[in-house]
Amino acid sequence: MALGFRRPARDSARAAPEGNGAGPANRPERSVVLGDVEELGIGMFWATDAEDRLSFLSQRALADLGAERDTLIGTPLTRVFLDADEEGTASGQRSLAFKLKARSKLDEQVVAVPSARGSTRWWRLNGRALIDAKGKFQGYRGSAVDISAQYAYETQVARQSQVDELTGLANRRKLGERLSAILAAFRATKRSCALMMLDLDRFKQVNDTMGHPAGDELLKQVAQRLSSIVKDAGEVGRLGGDEFQVLLPDMDDRGTLGELANRIVQSISQPYQINGRRAIIGTSVGIAIAPYDGVEAEELTRAADMALYSAKETRGGTFCFFTSELRDAASKTAMLGDRLRDAVDKDELKLAYQPLVDPETNEVKCFEALLRWHDEEAGDISPAHFIPIAENDDLIIRIGEMALKQACTDALAWPETIRVAVNVSAKQFVRPGFRKAVANALHASGLPAGRLELEITESVFVGDLETVDAIFRDLKKLGVRLALDDFGTGYSSLGYLKHGHFDKIKIDQSFVRGCTENGDINPAIITAIVALAKALGMETVAEGVEAMDELQLVRERGADLVQGYIFSRPMLQEQVLEKFAEHDAEFRPSGPPRHRSERITIFRKVGLIHEDHYYDVILRNLSKTGARINGLAGVPVGTEVVLDLGHGQLVVSKVANASENSQGLQFETHLISDGSGGFMTRHRISPYSLAEAGIPLAALGAGAFPLAAWREANKNKTVPKFVQLELSAPGL
Repeated sequence: MALGFRRPARDSARAAPEGNGAGPANRPERSVVLGDVEELGIGMFWATDAEDRLSFLSQRALADLGAERDTLIGTPLTRVFLDADEEGTASGQRSLAFKLKARSKLDEQVVAVPSARGSTRWWRLNGRALIDAKGKFQGYRGSAVDISAQYAYETQVARQSQVDELTGLANRRKLGERLSAILAAFRATKRSCALMMLDLDRFKQVNDTMGHPAGDELLKQVAQRLSSIVKDAGEVGRLGGDEFQVLLPDMDDRGTLGELANRIVQSISQPYQINGRRAIIGTSVGIAIAPYDGVEAEELTRAADMALYSAKETRGGTFCFFTSELRDAASKTAMLGDRLRDAVDKDELKLAYQPLVDPETNEVKCFEALLRWHDEEAGDISPAHFIPIAENDDLIIRIGEMALKQACTDALAWPETIRVAVNVSAKQFVRPGFRKAVANALHASGLPAGRLELEITESVFVGDLETVDAIFRDLKKLGVRLALDDFGTGYSSLGYLKHGHFDKIKIDQSFVRGCTENGDINPAIITAIVALAKALGMETVAEGVEAMDELQLVRERGADLVQGYIFSRPMLQEQVLEKFAEHDAEFRPSGPPRHRSERITIFRKVGLIHEDHYYDVILRNLSKTGARINGLAGVPVGTEVVLDLGHGQLVVSKVANASENSQGLQFETHLISDGSGGFMTRHRISPYSLAEAGIPLAALGAGAFPLAAWREANKNKTVPKFVQLELSAPGL
């Protein structure tokens, strides 16, 4: 078949005899009509052979592509016509290869056609399969229309509807569509998908102090940092304002996710240069994973939101995984907030004092004031629970001023050589009038300014550093001492140390805990911090020291002071005065000889699987390497069991020690930190194969296998080896 149409002379066609009949003389030749159609730009024509190779392309089409006949004829049609970009007008259409294989008709099929000039054209194809009289497929015959201008416009409109204009990231609409599509597809293939929700800490402060253009520039830089960290592992998008989202298909390893979240927190927390000025912000991250935490987009998004809220409540600048307990967190937090306000009104919050001791002489040099709250209904409530609640409104201002006044008053009754350290929240620090509040507390108590230390975390450096520097200068003029608390765990930057505001650096307990374990890099970090502090003329405090080997290490590494249970737990003012009344300013170390893996005390009902029996037990404490349980008798040392921590977390364990009704378990695989002071398994048993009742399974269909069903199916198959005791624990 010829490449172009062979057209007779137009004059001869027009010279046909005129007449009234409808015979051939009155009908233009078909090739002439088709040629006119082409020249008018109405359409182009193409054909394939039975092997789906291009066998004909009209002359106008060749000219449009700048191609020669020999370069295209005989080429598979799918190599000439490519499927269009899915963001364009062809979104949702079947691929060309699929339709050709099925011998389907082509209706308005949008394709991309690379031209010999290096550009790409977009055509809309129509075509039908040609079948001969014997029913044999002969190829396709079809037409094409160039829609490049229309396609470019529609693609631009589609892109604008799915891309955040400021950052160039996917916007809320596209993220929602992508998440729904991924989860729907992954339900069928039983795959996982993680979702991270982020918002920026103190972004509003940058907007307020540096202006909205600076805020926009900051968001652009945040988007670039996020994209450079996530890369091809997922899709980053901006939901609006200072909220971002990351989709991570085929990722459910919580260790890997925690490491990624930590890298995001650390990267976002590094300083930004904006129009010649320097600003520091932070971020908090909430993480949820399908199908464990949800199988629908709305469900998973809500779970990630709850985890984000928990991360911000914890202290900000951290990450948190979703757990089912977070579902009730909002209502519990609201109730606790109401009780906290009542407690402040009734002056129920008290101060306790923990000594900071010289490790060479065992003499106390300072006491840190710590808030304590005993509620009549809930008992002792940890500051880790009520301080974040107070931080969310101006209640922290009232609590902070109360603590400052009381600490100054109490310290005046101590020996003149003993200082008092008071924690200052970031919200309290940047509030106008903070310097005056400090001055008033000193004046009212009569405490010399040099005996007061203000402990400030790195979070105060979030936002406009010029304002922060001005506050520091005002405080130094008062004569108070400044300590940088939790150094290295927040929005770390050495830049804010060079101004010389600080008198003391406190080495966070996360660097002290486990520092004596083989291969731990924390001793090197401690050495570096001490050396840095000495070079800058600052004092160092090692926090959280509990074991004798830790004390020896931090002493050898040069820490000036030590704080922790190794010397004393926090003491009430009456106890402090009693000690000084005996002319005793020493605190002698007392603690275990070696560090034990960090453990948390828990009273929670969990499960224990042995052979085909499921037992109910009480989890008493939990560490990365093991746990202690109650509720069973007759369990021999060395017994292999599986501890069910809930939510698909099954831990292969061995009984390391046992008493009459208590067992110590050693885990085969260590747990990892959950980012909020707890522990979790790196992986979970997929609910598609083995799920715990309560995990959302409605959309999973066949194949869901709740643990509760397994438990009933295997109940009493054999005689149980252990004796199930009656369980009793708070809240059970």
